[in-house]
Order: sequence, then structure tokens, then C-alpha cells
Amino acid sequence: MSVAADVRTGAAAGRFYPSDQYGFSSLLTENELAVLGRLRKVLDEQVHPLLAEYWEAGEFPYQIAQPLFDLNLMEPSQPGDGGAAASGLYAGFRNFELARTDASVATFYNAQSGLFRTAINLGGSAEQAAELDPKIRSFEYKGVFALTEPDHGSDIAGGLETSARRDGDNWTINGAKRWIGGAASADVLAVFARDEADQQVKAFLVPTDAPGVTISKIHRKTSLRLMQNADIDFRDVTVPESARLQNVNSFADVAAMLRNMRSDVAWIAAGLQAGAYEAAVRYVKQREQFGKSIGSFQLVQEKLATMLGNVTASLGMVVRLTQQQEQGIYADENSALSKMFCCARMRETVALAREVVGGNGITLDTDVARFHADAEAVYSYEGTHEINALIVGRAITGKGAFR
Repeated sequence: MSVAADVRTGAAAGRFYPSDQYGFSSLLTENELAVLGRLRKVLDEQVHPLLAEYWEAGEFPYQIAQPLFDLNLMEPSQPGDGGAAASGLYAGFRNFELARTDASVATFYNAQSGLFRTAINLGGSAEQAAELDPKIRSFEYKGVFALTEPDHGSDIAGGLETSARRDGDNWTINGAKRWIGGAASADVLAVFARDEADQQVKAFLVPTDAPGVTISKIHRKTSLRLMQNADIDFRDVTVPESARLQNVNSFADVAAMLRNMRSDVAWIAAGLQAGAYEAAVRYVKQREQFGKSIGSFQLVQEKLATMLGNVTASLGMVVRLTQQQEQGIYADENSALSKMFCCARMRETVALAREVVGGNGITLDTDVARFHADAEAVYSYEGTHEINALIVGRAITGKGAFR
């Protein structure tokens, strides 16, 4: 029986994901499941064995990058697919699969496949996108999305301070960015700056080795320790007009990108939950106390049921959100609601996973501690719970609560 057919039987043993109780992954094609199966093999054999050591060291295992790049995950082409493009659901489950192993690895990959690729394809002209997207898919051209600043996160729309001044065919950029994941290993930064002439937000492709660019690793993090986040300073950095993303002419254009990115983070939150839940299930099945498996205790089973419910509800939301977006239905409040809800359920799920694993849940040996800590970063990035709630609230009431 094929993988997809086996999944569609609904039998627990045939589910593609142990945590996919309702079989949402059965909506994927045979070829998409095959690609995700190859990704899982790389994650299980080459990535997972390194995670605890590198998480504790606060370093990224760059030796895993090329095996992931070689899978051609952004636009996989399989025999028999007729050259059809991968679906949005496949892209969502790609994030789910990555986060189910590790949130930093998912964030590292999504920095290219989600944030940077979205910046080019939505923010660039047709010519810029046509030239750069193939190089982005192959990782020949590696970039990151540089929006957040040291003093501006939630209020970045009105508070963005990094400036850009045009002088003939060149622009001069000054300012600072913070929390930019993957900057040190990127070729280019998609930098958002306020045009001094019209006070509107513009975007520029700035090489990481350009004169005046300084990239510094952020130390002493307690979450996403593998992911190398950076502070970036720009001092009289010069780029040509050709390096400006031509379709970014106001923060409204940036907001359109953020709508897509919040959907990606909701998928990552669902995957992180799945990883924590599955790790907890593995543990309670083999751990014995009072002479029997703790998985047989009523209170433990109740917590597992709650966790599975959270994963299932989150998956249902992101699957339907992605289906709507594939139909051309994009709404800020929908992606904000999904990010807000999935991350709130994620927080509860990882806390329950840590509970059922007990004292061992604060070590890296069971995976649960890593998921528990990393959930805090996912909860906040690409829009805090409060900001996303206000986006939804504005849609509900027709009244904006932002100052």
C-alpha cells in the first residue's frame, strides 16, 4: 500500500504523523508525502542527533544546511507530477515537519523559504523576482528579512527609524536592526528603511559584506539557542537604486508580506506542538513509577488528550487558512487569528509535555525541554499575541485599538 493510501485508511499505525489525529496530511499528494518522507529521513538521521549538543552550546550545526538544501524542498519535482507546482499545503507541512524536529531548524529554513523569498516575490518587481527566485530556491543566493529594530518591534509600522536617503542613482542607509536570524550566514539583507524624502518605508537588498555593515551575534538567549540572531548596524551604507525592491513603497506593502509570514509561523507553532506531544508520548510509554508505566495513569492520559486536542485544533486552523489563501482569499485577521491561537495552544501543549515528563523534562535528553524553551520565541515573533489579537479585534469591531 502506498504512503498516501495508508494514511487515508485512518488507522493510527498508518498516519503520516502520530499527532495528526484527523489525518489532515492525507490532503497531500503522493509526491508531496514522498518529499516530506525524505525530509524526515534527513531530520531523523542527520539533524536530530546533533540538536542537544548544539542547543546547549548556543551554536548552529551548519553541517546540516547542505543536506537540507539538497532536498530542493521549495519547489520539489517528482516523477509523475507533470511538473505541477507544490501546493500551499505542502509548504505548510514542510514547516510543520521541520518544527516537529526543532524550532530553530524550522526558523533557519523559513528565513530563506518564507521571509526572504516573500520579500523578493511580493516586494520585488517582476524582473527582480524572475531573476532571484530560482537562486533563492537553490540557496545559491541566501538572504534574510531585516525589519525589527532595537527600539521598535510591535510599533515598527510607525516607529521604524532606519533611514534611507537618495542621492542620484544611489541610496545611503543608516540605522540598526535587531533579532535578525541567520544574518551572519546570509549573502544579503532585505533591509526596510524610511525614505527621508517622503517618510514612506522602502526596502533594499544590502550585501552583508558591504562597507558600513556590522553584524553582531546576540548572546545569552534562553530560547531558539541554535538560531543565530543578530544585531546589525548600518553606517552610511551605499546601495544602488537597482538594489531597491521596487514594489515596496509604504508599510502597507510590508504588511502584505507579514500576513503571509504569520501563516508560516502558525504552521511552525503547530509543528512544535506535535514534536513536544510526540516526545511526551514516547516518554510516558517507557517510564515506570509505582511499578507500572506512567502512561497508564489517568491524570497523565488527560494531559495527553488535551495536548492532542491542541495539535489537532491548530492543524485544522492552519490547513483551512492555507486552503483559503490558495483560493486567493487573504485577510490580515485570518492569519493573525491563526498565529495568535496556534501559539497560545502551543504554550499550553509544551507546558503539559514538561509536566508529564517530570524532572527529566528540564533536561535536553527527552527533547521536551528544548521544545518548552523554544516555544517562547515562536510565541512572540512575527507579531506578539497582543498585536495579533488587536488585528483580529479591529476586524470584529471595525475600530482600531492601536495608538
